[in-house]
Amino acid sequence: MLTVFIATFAIFLLVIFGMSLGFIVKRKSLQGSCGGIAALGMEKVCNCPEPCDARKKRMAREAKLQKSRII
Repeated sequence: MLTVFIATFAIFLLVIFGMSLGFIVKRKSLQGSCGGIAALGMEKVCNCPEPCDARKKRMAREAKLQKSRII
């Protein structure tokens, strides 16, 4: 019984290692199989016409960081 567990664990490790190696070699960002939000016809996660206060604060903070970047 222990040999089956060890063999199964080793196979899983090999699969995970192969997937990570493929990810590292291709240098391609991870994405879902369905195409994500763009496939739904949405441009952003929150598809409301006016962003909420928390979103406005976050957008202002991101804009401020973008201005202060050197590069």
